[in-house]
Amino acid sequence: MEAVLVVKNLTKVFTLGSLFSRIRLTAVDHISFTMKKAEIFTLAGESGCGKTTTARMILGFESPTEGEILYRGQSLKNQKDRWSWFREVQAVFQNPFETFNPLRKVEEYFFETVYNYRIATQKKEAEDWIDEKLQAVGLSLEEIRGKYPAEFSGGQLQRASIARALLTNPSLLVADEPVSMVDASLRMSIVNLFRKLCDEFAVSVLYITHD
Repeated sequence: MEAVLVVKNLTKVFTLGSLFSRIRLTAVDHISFTMKKAEIFTLAGESGCGKTTTARMILGFESPTEGEILYRGQSLKNQKDRWSWFREVQAVFQNPFETFNPLRKVEEYFFETVYNYRIATQKKEAEDWIDEKLQAVGLSLEEIRGKYPAEFSGGQLQRASIARALLTNPSLLVADEPVSMVDASLRMSIVNLFRKLCDEFAVSVLYITHD
């Protein structure tokens, strides 16, 4: 089966302090793994062990000190077109209330993504596409219309965040502790949702957790 993501000896060292008292902090130390198509790969570890730093390097927000990240056989170092990259690789972050601006309606983010990535040009086409992705996570466009983030529960807003990530039809979702801010009774439903999406959309999920 095709390897979607290959991480080889990935290392990240941060240099802290002033010119005369520098400290080198190793956040990620030579980790390697391979992810296949439509697979959930779990990266688990206690807080502070470098999981989020690893996610940030895969997403291109941080540069590795050593090692290599290959997406479908191509090095991330050679990826110059950021729009194409983020069409293929999307993120679901820990706190959905930080993902969405409290002063903006949630639906605005969906239409913005669809139009920016030229997924649709007509309003009806955009509405149908957005509703399809929302339906996949147990919501609908009608349910989110006119609402601000504060009008949703943590679980609902995280599902909306996942739906938004699906808008570009990505091959890889990087989910960084996606249930840590969700009520304990709803966490398994989010985990099961990722499994469903792997089957339905053939998307690979890098699932990062401290559990």
